[in-house]
Amino acid sequence: MSLPTHGRYGFSPIVERPNFRWPNGAGLAVYFALGVEEYAFGQGMTEDLLPGVPQPDMVNTSWRDYGNRVGAWEILRRFEALGLPLSILLNTAIYDQAPQLTDAFRRMKCEIIAHGHANSDTLAGMEKATEAAYLRAVAARIATEEGKPPRGWSSPWLTQTPATLDLLAEQGFGYVMDLGLDDQPIWLAVRNGQLLAMPYALELNDSSSIIGRRVSATEFATMIIDQFDEMLESAERQPRVMSVVIHSFISGQPFRLRALRRALDHITAHAKSVWITQPGEIAAYIEVHPDLAVEARHG
Repeated sequence: MSLPTHGRYGFSPIVERPNFRWPNGAGLAVYFALGVEEYAFGQGMTEDLLPGVPQPDMVNTSWRDYGNRVGAWEILRRFEALGLPLSILLNTAIYDQAPQLTDAFRRMKCEIIAHGHANSDTLAGMEKATEAAYLRAVAARIATEEGKPPRGWSSPWLTQTPATLDLLAEQGFGYVMDLGLDDQPIWLAVRNGQLLAMPYALELNDSSSIIGRRVSATEFATMIIDQFDEMLESAERQPRVMSVVIHSFISGQPFRLRALRRALDHITAHAKSVWITQPGEIAAYIEVHPDLAVEARHG
């Protein structure tokens, strides 16, 4: 008896897929995404270092604020020094709260990926019309500020409704970064248009690992290095995409940044063997060569 399914993608073992190379001839594409977030004080969802602090919670608020006041700037400095491209998972509230940061992102040619208006938001439970308006407003703000709409979407807290993927495709998004099903881009079944699931390693994320599971900064850096080395070897047989997701208020803490730098140095030492890029560039390549991504676009 068949089990219920979401119907967004079917089963496709990676060992049965054709081999191909990324644009520079590499088997492994690597991207780094930096979450830059803003929270409504005392309302909605929160990322907390110290759970259970009563309101008014200035402790966790100030910890998160450190990220955009200090941490993000130090991360940007390290990436710029290494010549590594960086993508930004951006809450659009940052345009109002920390405009100097968005100026810096433009100067560094960071890709801006829509990450909702604020990280105190969640899509969970939204009515379809409300969600459509929310997605539209986020995309419109980025288009106004950056001169072009975002190609990628990452939901606050990775939350979705049954309509999210359809709405993203209908509103012109090219890819979504909420799902960890594969090491290659995968076409999702949507009602109209097309939408890629961009590989997103749910565990190689400083929020889920360091805050969620309490791994140390050293352990997180080792995870990145081990992931890279193993995937580089696997990519000799078939192409892969490796993601590293960090946040300004987590990896921007000096002791964590020091550990992260060891992982960045390790990857940079292999820069000629891999394609260090941005999700939008990966999506653009697949859009030109759509048969390289498995799964039917409409189920």
